[in-house]
Parts: sequence; C-alpha cells; structure tokens
Amino acid sequence: MVVFKKPHALSDVPLHYCPGCTHGIVHRLVAEVIDELGIEGKTIGIAPVGCSVMAYNYFECDMIEAAHGRAPAVATGVKRANPDNIVFTYQGDGDLASIGTAETVHSAARNENITVIFINNAIYGMTGGQMAPTSLPGQVTQTSPYGRDVNLCGYPVKICEMLAQLDGPEYLERVTVNNVKQIKNAKRAIKKAFQNQIDGKGFSLIEVISSCPTNWGMTPQAALKWIDEKMIPYYPLGVYKDRSAEKKEDKQ
Repeated sequence: MVVFKKPHALSDVPLHYCPGCTHGIVHRLVAEVIDELGIEGKTIGIAPVGCSVMAYNYFECDMIEAAHGRAPAVATGVKRANPDNIVFTYQGDGDLASIGTAETVHSAARNENITVIFINNAIYGMTGGQMAPTSLPGQVTQTSPYGRDVNLCGYPVKICEMLAQLDGPEYLERVTVNNVKQIKNAKRAIKKAFQNQIDGKGFSLIEVISSCPTNWGMTPQAALKWIDEKMIPYYPLGVYKDRSAEKKEDKQ
C-alpha cells in the first residue's frame, strides 16, 4: 500500500532552491492539488522573474515564462483566450508586490478567473538579498544594512490587506508552511483557490509566508522560527476575503 509518493504533476528533477527554502514545499502542495483535482492536462502555469523563474522545470503541466511582474497580465490573456483551461501564476514578493503591483491590483479588481500563488519571504531572493516591498521594518538586507528605515523607505506592502479593500477579488488568504499543521492548512487554501477557478468564481490569491535562510543569514531551523517570531506578527495569517462565505452568511 502506497501512503506517500511524488505527485504526478511535480517533475522528477532536483530543485535549484537553497537548502531550507520553502519554495519546494509550496511546489509540492500545488502539484498535489493539481493531481487531486484531475486538472494537469488543462492547467497552464505562469512563472515570471525571481527565484521561481525556473518553475517550468518543476511542473508537468504547460508553463509560460512572463516578463518581470507581468504574470497576472499574461494569465489574464491566457485565461480569456482559453476559458476552459486552469491558469495559475507563481510569484515572489519582489515580482508581485513591486514591479508587478499594477498587474496584481487590476487583475484582482477585474476579478479575473485566475489563481495566484504569492510567495512572501520579505526579501529579493534570486538577485542577492536586497530589500523588498515586504521587508519588515528594521530588517537588515543587502540594501538596508542598518535595517529598513520606514521614514526613508516607507512601510511594507501588505498585499492581502490591500487587495481586500477591492470589490473584485473572490478569495484572499495568507498562510505559511513552517510546520506540519500550517502546511496542511496551506494546502487546503491552495486547493480552494483552484476550485474557485474551476467553479468560475474569479480571482483567488494565496499568500504564503516563506523562509529565505540564505539571504536572511540564518540556518533553516532558525529561519522557520523567525517566521513565527517576526513574520507572522507583522503579516497575520487568515482569510482576508471570501465572497462565497460572505454570501452564505448574508443568506442566513
């Protein structure tokens, strides 16, 4: 009896991510959801620039490479041209919350029927550890060696909170993957986001609080602890918008 195996939608190749990086966990969760929903043959993934730039190597579904930050725009075009396909983007915080802010906001405002997987590790990972839009106040990075000064650089961008102010989005939830309980919860959220698209409900975004041990200058174990101690207090986990649930409550 097989109780654990590699998802079919996940390619059998080594990941390029640093030891302790949680990108690999999220990749597996997305692949498991694709398997369980039986949608591999009609799923199209959009990967932009960043640590996820080579995601096309890791998923067995069709993949498209987008310019930096433009994944939601590309996903919009793909979905509108091929409405029967399931389209998802897989983006980091430097991509989605910086150069791609406009594409993110307007695809959400239009309630495009796509699924966005947003990896928030509070730093630019691929390009050397610069301060990102999501870097915490006081966080030391390559470009903020004395810590992020909010008087100079402003405050971090909280994507779920920001998008929740829009009327358009169907579903917004922030999760993490730094322990078994949270991994299970993250999978539930990701599966709901994909199911929303299958049901034609519209724009779903799952923000995953993730670790970057290399650029944080920590061991993998310390990085997972830092998520609990620093990241989650600033970026609280939970559902920020669920229009279907709100409609059920209104009927009751």
